[in-house]
Amino acid sequence: MIDGLLLPFQFPFMQNAFLVALIIAPPTAMLSCFLVLKGWALMGDAVSHAILPGVVLAYMLNLPLILGAFVAGMGCALLTGYLAENSRVKRDTIMGVVFSGMFAVGMILFVAFPTDAHLDHILFGNMLGVGKGDLQTSATIAVIVCGVLGLKWRDFLLHAFDPAQAQASGLNAAWLHYGLLAILSLTVVATLSAVGLILAVALLVTPGAIAFLLTRSFGWMLTVSVLACLGSMLTGIWLSFYLDSAPAPTIVLVLTGVFLIAFVRRLRQTRHASRLASGL
Repeated sequence: MIDGLLLPFQFPFMQNAFLVALIIAPPTAMLSCFLVLKGWALMGDAVSHAILPGVVLAYMLNLPLILGAFVAGMGCALLTGYLAENSRVKRDTIMGVVFSGMFAVGMILFVAFPTDAHLDHILFGNMLGVGKGDLQTSATIAVIVCGVLGLKWRDFLLHAFDPAQAQASGLNAAWLHYGLLAILSLTVVATLSAVGLILAVALLVTPGAIAFLLTRSFGWMLTVSVLACLGSMLTGIWLSFYLDSAPAPTIVLVLTGVFLIAFVRRLRQTRHASRLASGL
């Protein structure tokens, strides 16, 4: 029985999948808390989709894929901010226009200039095929992202709730704004080889949403978010071995299930509190 449960850990490709989960879970989960509180959930979606043309162009020019992905992600974020500040259109609408346009450009480039790269791996990831280079890249980015967020989380938190108050307190609001965008782009690059462009958004939103439902302080929100993301990723990979399914979609399904459980729990607590209040 125990040997059967531990069977997935005996294969090198599964060991790499579990290892990359341990690497990318903390930065994505921590960042998701800020994105949820700041209302930037769609920004994670936009950047995830928008890096496709950067990846294709980098491949065509024989440049590192992470370089193209980062430049495209930052370009999408900066373009979205510029258009939002200089037009009457709401930011979420502009995000939809920009990321769908850049994603379409990436698809056209991919078809017009055939490469040896597999589009499925770019879009959906290849968690079972990650190599030593992918692990090193993800680990380096994860250390940078976790270090910055860990040291400056109070500044980012104040900026998320009240940018004007953050600036009045002596903080550089512009640096915090664009710094968070840079961290977002780096985190998407870190998840590129594992979960791909499309499914990366789930790791950037769902853990923070789960923690938001279960906690009342930001410190605990960070902790619960990391634990929920890490537990869901390890469980999803483990289940995918026995279900013969792709790990990334299985992880997202597990995360969604955890979110629904957290939502039901919070709903019951709210109803219980309402009954007690009406009884008084």
